[in-house]
Amino acid sequence: MLDQGAPPHNGQPAAPPSPGVGARLMRRKPVELLVAEGGRGDGGSLRRSLGLWQLTMISIGATLGTGIFVVLGEAVPKAGPAVTLSFVIAGLTALFSALSYAELAGTIPVSGSSYSYAYATMGELIAWICGWCLMLEYGVSVAAVAVGWGEYLNELLDGTIGVTLPAALSAPPGDGGVFNLPALIVVLLAMAFLMGGARESARANTIMVVVKIAALVLFCAIGVQGFRSGNYENFMPLGMAGVSAAGATLFFSYIGFDAASTAGEEAKNAQRDLPRAIMLSLVIVTALYVLVAAVAVGAKPWQHFTDSEASLAQIMREVTGQSFWGTLLAFCAVVAIASVVLTVLYGQTRILFAMSRDGLVPKAFGRVSPKTGTPRTNTLIVSLFCGVLAAAVPLGQLADATSIGTLFAFALVNVAVVVLRRSRPEMPRTFRVPLSPLLPALGFAFCVWMMGSLSTVTWVVFGVWMAVGLVFYFLYGYRRSRLAAPATSEAK
Repeated sequence: MLDQGAPPHNGQPAAPPSPGVGARLMRRKPVELLVAEGGRGDGGSLRRSLGLWQLTMISIGATLGTGIFVVLGEAVPKAGPAVTLSFVIAGLTALFSALSYAELAGTIPVSGSSYSYAYATMGELIAWICGWCLMLEYGVSVAAVAVGWGEYLNELLDGTIGVTLPAALSAPPGDGGVFNLPALIVVLLAMAFLMGGARESARANTIMVVVKIAALVLFCAIGVQGFRSGNYENFMPLGMAGVSAAGATLFFSYIGFDAASTAGEEAKNAQRDLPRAIMLSLVIVTALYVLVAAVAVGAKPWQHFTDSEASLAQIMREVTGQSFWGTLLAFCAVVAIASVVLTVLYGQTRILFAMSRDGLVPKAFGRVSPKTGTPRTNTLIVSLFCGVLAAAVPLGQLADATSIGTLFAFALVNVAVVVLRRSRPEMPRTFRVPLSPLLPALGFAFCVWMMGSLSTVTWVVFGVWMAVGLVFYFLYGYRRSRLAAPATSEAK
């Protein structure tokens, strides 16, 4: 009779069975490993040079500007004067998710943002899906913001030297143009700043943030002089459905608050400063959004917001009867929107840096320049992609596509914070979501609700994007994942 405990004939113990496909898709990256690898790249390491002030400015820089300077003109026709309510709803949705981001950023202070949080809590496949959504959130939003930058650049040129760029070179196909040259230029300018280093980019961003906050305060001071209460008489002309639809579009305006979480490996004291920067930036941005939207609708009938994306500059001109103020605001908007491009592009490169380190995207995205301490190849590739996208695709399509990717990623973060609370309750946390799991559940529900308010076309684009992402994962990331290496070696 064969002895069941006898070793194989070659004298070697039997190899443990290779994990199945399901187990591989659910493999998680330990939090301790995520933190230990922080800053490490191929050829060098990221430099820890950012404090609370710089992190807060990064979040404000990535957030403040897009919704007010660009997307407001598209949201008002959907909700009417109730667009102020749309901003509040979008802000509440962002707040619930921001609480979850703050807890996870303080617990897992790495560059991958929600991608890394999902990897530690829900497994590799969900992490990949989240990372792929972040590419839609960050990469596409860079393009969307750059499109709006061209509108204000034309306003500035018209008010200063009396000329504008021809439509063929200042608008994408579908919006009356051939190639949006200004959109490409602003992305390339942001790329040049990022190539110089994180600290240098943060300094430039801080200056631009101060300029755009001053511009919005100036707009409110002047715009309120043209305030007409009659513009609010029919407050909700398109009903709650219009408010919801506008809120879903305006959520695009809040995507930057999580940009600080992508700087986790370049922050001096990440566990302390990241939660503070996230919450502080969201409060400042929401207050400014609601105030400016209220003044804008009070100064201009909501039916007239369909003619230009540079609506605030036009309101300033109409209220004062002088071109100077509109031109000044256009200049501030050019600076403001450039800072959004800079900081969001920064966030995208750091997320890809983290994914490259895990083996899920090519190594080129993880190479760090010893001279500048930045992923220069990564920055070059992402900038060229976003620049071409901005030059060729209309703003509205980009904004809605970005919103759905953002909402999906935020929904996963709300789940991740609850999962980590249950699986690792002993971990030190510098910030804790109050009333958990109630508030994370509300954050998840709000995200799902706002996703449902987006158009069918947006859902189709999102479905195609996710399908492409899954194909890439199974052809590349599934086999090259660093977590797959132990299983591969055991199976040999």
